[in-house]
Parts: sequence; C-alpha cells; structure tokens
Amino acid sequence: MVQSVERAFTILEAVAERPAGITALADRLDLPKSTVARLLGSLETLGAVERVAGRRWQVGPGVTALTDAVSPARSLAALARPELAELVGSVGEDAGLALPDGYDMLYVDQVECDHPVQVRDWTGTRAPMHAAPSGLVLLAEWPESAIEGYVARGLAQLTPRTIGDGKQLRDRLAEVRERGYAWGLEEFSEGINSVAAPIRDGRGNAIAAIHLHGPAYRFPAPGEEERIAERVVEAARSVGRQLAREERSPAP
Repeated sequence: MVQSVERAFTILEAVAERPAGITALADRLDLPKSTVARLLGSLETLGAVERVAGRRWQVGPGVTALTDAVSPARSLAALARPELAELVGSVGEDAGLALPDGYDMLYVDQVECDHPVQVRDWTGTRAPMHAAPSGLVLLAEWPESAIEGYVARGLAQLTPRTIGDGKQLRDRLAEVRERGYAWGLEEFSEGINSVAAPIRDGRGNAIAAIHLHGPAYRFPAPGEEERIAERVVEAARSVGRQLAREERSPAP
C-alpha cells in the first residue's frame, strides 16, 4: 500500500513537471508500464490527473483545486497572524483565525496568551457555523434562502447554550448584522466564551473570521464586552485592508 502511494506521488510529480505518456513515464521513472497505467487510472478517477493531447497525461482539476484552496488560506493566515498577536497582547486572551468549510468553521491558526490558565489550541478542529461566533458572523451574510436550508439540516447542540432553533438563529443573526460582531457565551464549548468579527475581501465579501476566546470565568471582564469586540472588529478590518491591497497588486 505504502509503495503504491509513493509511486502515485512520483507519477504526479512527473506529470506536474511536464505532460507525458505512459511509455515516457515508465522509462523516466523506471516503472513497469502496467503499473504506470494502473496508477494513472486511479489518479484519473480522483481527478488528480487527466488526459491531454491524445495519449499524454497532465495534472488534473482535483490537484489544481486543492492548491487553489490551500494557497489563499496560507496567504490569509500569514496576513492575519500579526493582528492575532497584537490582539493577544492587548486583551490577554488567545486569538485565532477561522475559515468556512461547507457548513462548518475550520480553525486554521491560533496565537496563545501567556496566562497560566488557557483554553486549548483549537487549530485543525471544526465547529458548526451556528455554534461559534466565527460562524455566526459569516452566516449573517447569507441570504434567507440559504439560512433556511442551513436550519433544515438541523442545529447540532454542542452545549446547553448552543442556538437550538431557527427563530433563535435568525434573531441572533439580526443582532450580528447590527453590531458587526458576535459574542458566544459557552455555546461552542462549556467554560469558554468567544467573540468574532468577519474578514472581508476587496469586494466586501466576508470570507473568514478573527476571534478571541478565553475561560468564561474571566473573559470578558465585566463592562469590557464592547471594547474587546471593537478591537476584534478593527483587527479583522486591518486584515481585510491588507488582503484588498494584495488583490489589487499585479502578480509578479
């Protein structure tokens, strides 16, 4: 199994370098033609390679779609990290970046505070959009028909405080639209409070979210909710402005 995977990657690397036929690939990689043909067939089924110009093969749409998705995420994470670090320094709680992935939010980066009692690192985990402030600020941008479809799928209850019905969700989203940010009080995980704001691209589309989260017993400090939320909003806007400048800059 491992050998087949290694050979498949070798073939992918070869056709990424330049399109080639089965015979040329077999000669270049010193593999049997039958092995190359079999692995190309498997890769074609996955969309990783495709036929071009007769009998030659090249990288397929499955790979290009994957790289197209990964590159913007890496770029956005690089732009956001200084803002996350600044948030941690000014507020004293962990800050993170989340991206939409279907009906979930995927946590892709986190900068931790130096407090001896912290929340866990959520990087690499997912949360239903309705259960986390990062998801709520993006759901607030959806048209009503899409929200209706989201509700129809069912609203998973992660804690006793998770939004549990369509009316509650719509009321909450109206509040988010008015404020420009969302607080979540032990809705995603018991004992954790969080606040998030959307990152917008150069066209004004909400594409990701920055959030702060910390233990519910200390975060937010009494009377600090609005100040903290505005810091998160400004951090998200700063990343959005940088992203817009990058989008306008010509490729090298």
